[in-house]
Amino acid sequence: MKILIIGGTGLISTSITGELVSRRHDMTHYNRGKSAVRYRGTVNNIIGDRNDFANFERQMTEAGTFDCVIDMIGFTPPQAESAVRIFKGRTSQYIFCSTVDVYQKPANRYPILENEPRVLRDDYGGNKTRCENTFFEAHQRGDLNVTIIRPAMTYGEGGSVVELTGWGTKYIDRMRKSKPIIVHGDGSSLWGACHIDDAARAFAGAVGNPATSGKAYHVTGEEWLTWDQYYHGLAQAAGAPEPRFVHIPTDVLARIDSNKMNVVVTNFQGNNIFDNSAAHTDLGFKYRIPWVEGARRTIAWLDAHNKIQNSDDDLFDDRVIAAWERLGTAMQQELSS
Repeated sequence: MKILIIGGTGLISTSITGELVSRRHDMTHYNRGKSAVRYRGTVNNIIGDRNDFANFERQMTEAGTFDCVIDMIGFTPPQAESAVRIFKGRTSQYIFCSTVDVYQKPANRYPILENEPRVLRDDYGGNKTRCENTFFEAHQRGDLNVTIIRPAMTYGEGGSVVELTGWGTKYIDRMRKSKPIIVHGDGSSLWGACHIDDAARAFAGAVGNPATSGKAYHVTGEEWLTWDQYYHGLAQAAGAPEPRFVHIPTDVLARIDSNKMNVVVTNFQGNNIFDNSAAHTDLGFKYRIPWVEGARRTIAWLDAHNKIQNSDDDLFDDRVIAAWERLGTAMQQELSS
């Protein structure tokens, strides 16, 4: 099949490219040509900026038709509207990479199903919801044959891991140096991670698959780990000592720095567990790479490329922990007097 990936050199799309090349598809990427290439195999490249809509649409017209288009870098409604304009009648299938951040949190039920209400929750998740709406409407009109895939935390070689304030590597260094790490709440909310290679096989399973027409799928981790368990696994993967946790209520962290802690409040403090049954049935999705193994592979790549942040250069966690411990001591003294 002739397949176009809009993107292609990012974290997930690198693995998707490798998977599809191994299946002998005719691959083309459209991107700005600014990211290092980490996949193996022959891929055609079209250099451009999809946000320059007139030029993007001209380039796509010149590129001809594709059996399948996989959109890995669609983040805004204007991008989605442009894609509908240019790919109407020019592809047999349009796969849009969305996110589980389209859902309201906390959810009405767990595990979360694909028909859970979607909301305009924040800029990232809200814009993904708007993009989904644009593509579903195009599908209903018959303009595009659309498939939506909603990953959660997808990690692996070439990227980093999630820690307290988002994607980073500081906690790997902190744990290796036996420094305490902050965990929001009591560390018992649930989180899941999915390695890029597992996610890539699901995307490949959607390509040319008539069962996926007009549907959305979760492609997420299936080890439902508490945050304490998640960090224990990260320490094991990093060859670090048993981590020492400092649990701090999420609302207290938000008062310290609402911008830095935004992802903790809007995402991490709730349970993130999703039902992958539809992806198992239609995409052949299988969760094969356990968290510790995948984290070990990711950390090995980070070490090899000297990408582990030196935690000594960032004193934020140390200052927060010191202040929290002082407050705890003062409370104890006050209430015991």
